Amino acid sequence: MVKILIACEFSGVVRRAFRKRGFDAWSCDLLPAEDKSEYHIQGDVRDVINDGWTLMIAHPPCTYLANSGVRWLHERPERWRKLEEATDFFLTLLNAPIPHIAVENPIPHRYAIEKIGRKYDQIIQPYQFGEPYSKATCLWLKNLPKLKPTKIVPKEKIEQQVWKEPPAPDRWKKRSRTYKGVAEAMAEQWVEYVLKKNRE
Repeated sequence: MVKILIACEFSGVVRRAFRKRGFDAWSCDLLPAEDKSEYHIQGDVRDVINDGWTLMIAHPPCTYLANSGVRWLHERPERWRKLEEATDFFLTLLNAPIPHIAVENPIPHRYAIEKIGRKYDQIIQPYQFGEPYSKATCLWLKNLPKLKPTKIVPKEKIEQQVWKEPPAPDRWKKRSRTYKGVAEAMAEQWVEYVLKKNRE
């Protein structure tokens, strides 16, 4: 059986996309599941990363890795230590003993790329998967193919949503969610690939 771990997800969007297709998918996050699902592990993903998963899709925190925040490294020296911690966690996920892995994050700054050791394999946009929004997302892939667009939204209907989010305590939550169309593509394309590989 294919066991799927959705690391650092509290929303359940990706988990639900896999489970509705009958796959044994679990989310894991320090926060409780928003949908109160029984298929959520609340805790540190590093404690369950060796539990025999076949596929992992990971969404590590991007605060200290994203290019959008690189200026703060030069204005707040304490952020260099945070960058080290963030890249250590990122690499723990990317190098986990799991056959098939995808790690997603916004476009990283050059210091993050240097510490991770390689660039991302693909950049995707929600508007390639039926969602009328622009939000560049990078994917680092291990034994997985690049995602193929499923439904491209016309340019005139695309909105820049992420930067429009007003300041609020839960702003980071809204910005971190995976779009449903992207989650559906992951569930459709990657499990089919994994199943085929396991049959070979």
